[in-house]
Amino acid sequence: MKEVMAIVRQNKVNATKASLADAGFPAFTCRKVLGRGKKSIDLSVLESIMESGMLSISPTGESITEATRLIPKRVFTIVVDDRDVDKVVSTIIETNSTGHPGDGKIFVLALNESYVVRSGEKDADAY
Repeated sequence: MKEVMAIVRQNKVNATKASLADAGFPAFTCRKVLGRGKKSIDLSVLESIMESGMLSISPTGESITEATRLIPKRVFTIVVDDRDVDKVVSTIIETNSTGHPGDGKIFVLALNESYVVRSGEKDADAY
């Protein structure tokens, strides 16, 4: 059992929900988060753009301001069988890839156990 955690652009939430459901993965959690990447930027370029008032919320504007502020994103958490990880990851990548910095990150984590609170079911039947 694996947990796939995908950080994506907020404007890709509906497309991601639809593509995951179409791929057979309708169960997930999605939440709002703020964050930034590790990329650095020449702050003099940022200052001149901000002074001009020409900065917009776009993939380019997002990458320019990344060094100084937290950017709103969404995190999808999906628990799947080990055999389904590649399908979930490829679905998320295909849906969210724009070719620009800030398209997101995907992390895959091992899960040891899971339980259904209502019934107490454990492991394979719990998700």
